[in-house]
Amino acid sequence: MRLAAFALTVLLLAGCASGPQIDDSMRSQGQSSRVQYIVLHYTSTDLLRSLALLTQGEVSAHYLIDDGSAKVYRLVDEDRRAWHAGDSEWQGRTWLNASTIGIELVNQGYYEGPAGRYWQPYGEAQIQALIVLLKDLVKRHDLPIDSIIGHNDIAPQRKVDPGPLFPWKRLADAGLIRWPDPAAVTREQARFTARPAEVIWYQEQLHKLGYPVPRTGVLDQATRNVLVAFQMKYRPARYDGEPDAESAAMLQVLTLP
Repeated sequence: MRLAAFALTVLLLAGCASGPQIDDSMRSQGQSSRVQYIVLHYTSTDLLRSLALLTQGEVSAHYLIDDGSAKVYRLVDEDRRAWHAGDSEWQGRTWLNASTIGIELVNQGYYEGPAGRYWQPYGEAQIQALIVLLKDLVKRHDLPIDSIIGHNDIAPQRKVDPGPLFPWKRLADAGLIRWPDPAAVTREQARFTARPAEVIWYQEQLHKLGYPVPRTGVLDQATRNVLVAFQMKYRPARYDGEPDAESAAMLQVLTLP
């Protein structure tokens, strides 16, 4: 009798531990992926240190791509939140850890040398691996074009990664982001050279693209930092944070319907 009671208790406890019985045969049509953006970073260090930082501390990312072997590491499942974005904003959405996939690229970033700041280039194999991964993520999460952004796009007051040597144009050529048409930029540049835009215009256009930017009409340091982020992406040869006709032309072309 005691043995039978014990066996019954074990069965009851096992049933409780396994959770409720759920019918998983039906699915709602009204649903979508939790992922709205993919955020690109560099690690500022080598592979071993990158793995240690991203697996043993509070900072994390969904994927890490090595600079040498171009091996892709999955560190966090896509249905879980990784801690990579921090205080961030894009297109009015804030604290983007909950709605993004973070990808870290092993890259030293920059160091200060006698001739100024030196940036580490990205390897060809690493970029190829990234594009393959991005195409897969965009397809599976049904993301629209321009859903791939940099850490400096969402946090321009404190971040500069993935830096001016990241080849955004390669992503555009792969159909992952839009790129300003050169002929249209040339045409608009002539117009802005003849009649320069005011600071509030730059702020409004940057806001339309998604950047968190003051809209005060004042060319303050915060606005310059946002311009630097924009120029690093679309005009990496010169990212001085100064409003100019070429930057205005690129903004105009990118924000037109």
